Amino acid sequence: METVIGMTAISVAIILGFGALGVAIGMGLLGGKFLESSARQPELAPMLRTQLFLVVAFLDVIAMIGVGIALLFTFANPFVTSLQNAVGG
Repeated sequence: METVIGMTAISVAIILGFGALGVAIGMGLLGGKFLESSARQPELAPMLRTQLFLVVAFLDVIAMIGVGIALLFTFANPFVTSLQNAVGG
């Protein structure tokens, strides 16, 4: 039982870490490309800004889905429940 809980804690940390890393890299690339494209064609900056905020919202949604899955594994761990049912306790 303790092994399942310990491995779940490690997997939650990995989910949160990779989710945050992926969003940080994505936002960094997105911001750099936005600045580059705004410098090349300043008249397109308002349209690009709108698209930038839309993509940033999608990136945040990906991170929030990871947080939701991590919270599921933390507080309502399906692996512990199935282990208890298998053992009979």
